[in-house]
Amino acid sequence: MRRARVYLVVFSVLVLFAEGCAVSTNPVSGRRRLYGYSWAEERRIGQEADRQIVAQYGLYDDPALAAYVDSLGQVILAHSHLRRSDTPKEFRETPFVFRVLDSPVVNAFALPGGYVYVTRGLLAHLNNEAQLAVVLGHEIGHVAARHASQRAFELQLGQVALLGGAVLGQEVLGLPGGDVLQLGGTVAQLLFLKYSRDDERESDRLGVEYAVRAGYDAAEAAAFFRSLKRLSEQSGASLPSFLSTHPDPGEREQTIRELAARWMQEVGLATRENQVVYYARIEGIVLGEDPRQGYVADGAFYHPTLRFWFPVPADFQVINQPSQVLLVEAEQQAVLVLTLASESSAAEAARAWAAQEGLTVLDRGSERVNGLPAVYVVAEGQTSEGQTVRVLRYFIEHEGRVYSLAGYTLAAQYARYRPVFLQVMRGFAPLRDPARLNVQPVVLAIRPAERTAPFRALLPALPEAFTPEAVAIMNQVELDAVVQAGTPLKLPQR
Repeated sequence: MRRARVYLVVFSVLVLFAEGCAVSTNPVSGRRRLYGYSWAEERRIGQEADRQIVAQYGLYDDPALAAYVDSLGQVILAHSHLRRSDTPKEFRETPFVFRVLDSPVVNAFALPGGYVYVTRGLLAHLNNEAQLAVVLGHEIGHVAARHASQRAFELQLGQVALLGGAVLGQEVLGLPGGDVLQLGGTVAQLLFLKYSRDDERESDRLGVEYAVRAGYDAAEAAAFFRSLKRLSEQSGASLPSFLSTHPDPGEREQTIRELAARWMQEVGLATRENQVVYYARIEGIVLGEDPRQGYVADGAFYHPTLRFWFPVPADFQVINQPSQVLLVEAEQQAVLVLTLASESSAAEAARAWAAQEGLTVLDRGSERVNGLPAVYVVAEGQTSEGQTVRVLRYFIEHEGRVYSLAGYTLAAQYARYRPVFLQVMRGFAPLRDPARLNVQPVVLAIRPAERTAPFRALLPALPEAFTPEAVAIMNQVELDAVVQAGTPLKLPQR
């Protein structure tokens, strides 16, 4: 799987640095110290991982919004330590890429070497350009301070070995990685080199500094961090990803205000907020999951864009990603994976997969699945831990594409899960129902408050899955806060 290849790349790089580290400069402090890898290696790792991140999460399909975020990112970058005249040339000349990921999760992160990502979910929860400037500055700060490289140097070899044991052999079996097989904790820490609280505090300081130097009122970001705290508390939900390693949002809210005041004293008054410009850019952005990219309803998974559907077995959770759809059994004893094969026919795809070294083919054949040409293969392989996994894999042709549906479980459990696998694979069918094909997402509308009233009184009928509290958080107001007439409101609209 693509994700497994990312982990193998990162793993091999980390092993190299366990044997020999790099002495290099910190662009923020100007001091030299030991790092997990050199700046050139950071750039190479970031470039490789960027391709995998894009494949994993997908880019949000709005070129104008992408250009806007990149343009603002380049402005903030120009005021960072990486672009100062006394900074070594290798840092000054490193290009940066700013991307908008097609995810409803409120999140932002950076990869080593100059790759910064924000999600559409995060953009919907920001209230102006100043807040986005601080977020982008925060992520640039992680790259400039080389936090990932510092963490890599501090990793113990035993931790790295965990990653190797987790993914070796997955290229042959095609097993999905990540949290599906309970590898998420270790893999995430190694892939993103989980930052410390001190790293996060330093990036907060840098983000505020860079935003203020660019002329933005960085104190505006305090309201966003207050909204993050409300998100984490809503319905007892776990912390959003953006908060997973960060200091307490309440602490950050106060700290951001203090930092902004301090930097405005040093640099000069910075008052730019640009809410009107920002709202114009994000109006129409998709909120929540986009059903056009696949959704679950009435015990089935539907994909309107690719025009197919299949049944979802009871007790299986669906994880829909741009590059694959995962169906994970509640006890994680079995998993089904839907991907696109690169070959031009089902027969060719089946032959290529079955010919891999390390697989023992037990059965194969061809049939028609709901009128579609299909080839199936049953095979076994060994994991790195010596367990025998049996795989039932169907390759199905549909509208010029070849779909791979693979069911994995331990060989001893195969008889139990084979009927479930077949239910899904033989249930794969063309989608022709107009009601399922024409489903539309909820999008963000900007509307002025018609009168002065509490926020909750100004809300129209909300689409399903959107609560008044969630919309209030998105607007960074309390439900009972009085909103003045004419104030622009962010509202979900179908």
